[in-house]
Order: sequence, then C-alpha cells, then structure tokens
Amino acid sequence: MKRLTLALVAIFTMASVIVNAQDKQVILITGTASGFGKATAEKLVEKGYIVYGGDIQVEVNKYLDKIGGHALVMDVTKDDQVKAGVQKVINEQGRIDVLINNAGYGSYATIENIDLNELKYQFDVNVFGYARLQQAILPYMREQKSGRIVNVSSVVGEVSTPMLGWYAATKHAVEAMSDALRQEVAPFNIDVVKIQPGAVNTGFDEVAFAKMDASYIPDDYKPMADEFEVFSKDMYTKVEGPEGTADCMVKAVEAKKPKTEYRTTSDARLLMKIKDWRSEKAFDKMLGKQMVKGAEKVRKNAQK
Repeated sequence: MKRLTLALVAIFTMASVIVNAQDKQVILITGTASGFGKATAEKLVEKGYIVYGGDIQVEVNKYLDKIGGHALVMDVTKDDQVKAGVQKVINEQGRIDVLINNAGYGSYATIENIDLNELKYQFDVNVFGYARLQQAILPYMREQKSGRIVNVSSVVGEVSTPMLGWYAATKHAVEAMSDALRQEVAPFNIDVVKIQPGAVNTGFDEVAFAKMDASYIPDDYKPMADEFEVFSKDMYTKVEGPEGTADCMVKAVEAKKPKTEYRTTSDARLLMKIKDWRSEKAFDKMLGKQMVKGAEKVRKNAQK
C-alpha cells in the first residue's frame, strides 16, 4: 500500500511539472540589450516566463543567459537572422505565445534634409523589422490558434513635431500596421497590442541627437533646430526611466483581455488629450511656443 501511495505521489508530481511547463508562455522580444526590451525581459524572466531576446548588441545581450533567459543574435534588418532566431525558439520550445516587437531607434532631422539612406534604414529597423518578425511568427500562431503581438509604438505615432517627423512617420506606420493586423488575426484568437510611451530616459535620445548633429541642417532651419535640441535635451534629463513602460508591457502580456493600446507615460496621455481639444493649427502653435519658452528657460538657468 505504501509503495502504491508513493507511486501515485510520483505520478501526480510528474503530471504537475508537465502542466506547469506547458503553462509557461514562450515569449520572444527584440531589442533586449537595453531600454524597454531589457527591463521587460528581466521582469518576465523573474515571473517565470520562457523568454528569448534578440539584439544586434551580441555581447551586451548575453546577460539574458545569466538570468535564466535565452539570448539570440538578431539584427531585425536581416532576414536570415530573424528566421534563424524564430526557428531556434520553435525547435527548442515548439511554440511562440507572445512576440514583443521592440527593437528600434530614432534619427532626428528635418523632413527636407535627412539623408535618404539614413531614412531607409530607420524604416527598415522600425517598420520592416516588425514586419519580418510578424511574418516569421504568425504562421505558428495561426496554427496553434492563439498568440499575442505587442508592438512598441510611441505617442509620436499619433502626434508629430519638427525635427522628429521621419521617426514619427515610422511610428505612424506601426500604428496603421497594428490596427489592420489586429482585425486580420482576431479570428485566430491572436491579440495585437500597441505600446505608446512618451519621452522616456532609455538612451534613445543620445542616438537621435547624435544623428541630428551629424546631419546637414541649412541655416534657415538652424534656429528651430537649436530650440528643439535645447528644449528636448533638458526634457530628457527630467523624465522617467523605462520601468513604468516595462510594467505596462508586462501587463499587456498577462492581461486576459488586453487593451488595444497602452499610453504608458503621463505626457503621452496629456498630449493626446490636448490634441483632441484643439485644431491641428492651434496644436502646432502650442507646441512651437512651448519649445521656444522651454529653450529660453534652459538658457536663462544656465546663466545663473
């Protein structure tokens, strides 16, 4: 009798382990070496999810292997690396439950004067990178009749300002793509969620301003570009880090019925309310005045 009892306990324990393993969702995140991607990956690994993270910064991204995740070499502009990364996850886990499209970067410049190769690369990362991952993963999600795609967009996907118009254009594209995809895959029990942060201190601004400083800006645009840079750099010293947005990304993963969009920072929520209250021309004037006054305040404080 005792042996039978022990055998039954062993069987139930084994069954419990199998069920728990099956309950662990498999999540693939791009851009996990820093910023939102890293903060989200760390939170999800800590919660017990099976997390794969792809990034172009191979050495930096290896932290994932040390904390219980899985680091992938993945440049989202390379078809072969995207396909190989997705296949590795499928080979090892048999499924992908959640895709978090997060890899991206900004390049500030005037609409007129951005280098076209730079513009094409920005779209390749921010838009076509998302498309590559979706095309590689959706066949598996459709087959398993379940899944969730979380696309990191931005409040500038709905609001644009001088000097970041082309970056905003990539996020406008992510918004439109996500809205259409959400409707296309709903019959297969697949959710599509948009994450819309405002200004967040992730190191994003350093790259964007470096691109701007290296670009050609005609004298006619320089006063406006200077106001934008002074105002924006000061703003980035005061904003929150990636933790709050990462918490919303985790919420988007775990929610039984997720929202279609999460505006993750107070400025993103406020900006959209103001935009809804005003005409586009009035909104343009408000942004322009805010930028000029903000830059003047920074310069005055620097002189004290």
